[in-house]
Amino acid sequence: MARQEIRFTAVETATGALAVAWNERGMVGSWMHAGTVERAREQVRRSYPDATEAAPPESVATAIEDTRRLLAGELNDLHAAPLDLSDVPDFDRRVYDVVRTIPPGQTMTYGQVAAALGEEPMKARDVGIAMARNRFAPFVPCHRVVAANGKLGGYSAPGGSATKRRLLEIEGVRLVPDEPLQTALFDQL
Repeated sequence: MARQEIRFTAVETATGALAVAWNERGMVGSWMHAGTVERAREQVRRSYPDATEAAPPESVATAIEDTRRLLAGELNDLHAAPLDLSDVPDFDRRVYDVVRTIPPGQTMTYGQVAAALGEEPMKARDVGIAMARNRFAPFVPCHRVVAANGKLGGYSAPGGSATKRRLLEIEGVRLVPDEPLQTALFDQL
């Protein structure tokens, strides 16, 4: 299979820089909270040394603008963002499909995501591993997946749990300092 050309762009948002890389099938990665646009460019080039900076196609430009509005406090759903998941393991892809259905301002636990997949509750740890490998934040909104004990759980993006907390606060999820996260549970699971 021929290697596809990777292009990217980097923009400012209300929370820092956002970079997005894509090929003809969709986005292949995103980098949030890099601080500056130049740092975001550096992150892309570490992952894709041959990538060229370019104006994004309309579908990617729309996803970027929707993200900018989300990070500024407007509850936008990024579910339609075009992702190239062709090299993502099947389990992770299934997890991402579920996580992409979580509306802005709501959360699910790792166990609820596992249950939505038809997996036993012990697969919650595997869901967490899939979230740690997520290279599509916020288009796969892993910040909306929290621990069963009401705590934030991990977050592998720059800034760690502080970034996760900030994203949830932007979306209006009620957080109480030093107390468990107040989650909007999905009763149907």
